[in-house]
Amino acid sequence: MEKKISVKGIVMNLDIIVASAALAVLIILTFLGVIMRYLVGQPFTWMEELQLFCMVWIVFAAGGAAFRTGSHVAIEMVVEMFPEKIQKAMEYVVDVIVLLVVGFLFYCSIRFLHVFIANGRTTSMLGIPMQVQYGIAPVSYILMIVSYFSSRYFAVKEKGGE
Repeated sequence: MEKKISVKGIVMNLDIIVASAALAVLIILTFLGVIMRYLVGQPFTWMEELQLFCMVWIVFAAGGAAFRTGSHVAIEMVVEMFPEKIQKAMEYVVDVIVLLVVGFLFYCSIRFLHVFIANGRTTSMLGIPMQVQYGIAPVSYILMIVSYFSSRYFAVKEKGGE
C-alpha cells in the first residue's frame, strides 16, 4: 500500500522528523569519531559539543511526539482502582498538573534563554550560541501542550463526546 506524503503530514510530524535527523547526525558523527580516533589516530576535538547538541534536540523535539502518541510513562493501575466518577475527576487533575508543570518549564526555559542571550554565551570549540542549542526547549514545551490536549480531545471524541 503506497502512502502519499503531504505537506500537512510533514508539518504534523515535524518534531519526529527533526528528532530523527538529529539522531541520524548523532549516529553518523559518533561512528566517524570512532574511526578518526582509533583507526586514523586524529580524534575530532569538537565531537562532544555536537553530540550534546544532537542529544538535546532529540530529547526536546521528541517530547511533543511522545505526548501525541501516548508514549510517556503513565501509572494507570492506581487510577483504574477507583470508581468511574473519581477516574474522570483524576483525569482533570492530571490535565491541570501537566499544564502547570509544562507551563513552568516553558517559563524557565524562556528565562534560561534570556540569560544566554544577555551573556552571549557560546560553546567553547565550535562557538555555537547556547540559545541555538537550547532554543528547541520552549518550542518543545508548546508542542507538548498542544499534543497533550489534542490527543486528550480526540480520545474523548472517540469515546463518544463524554
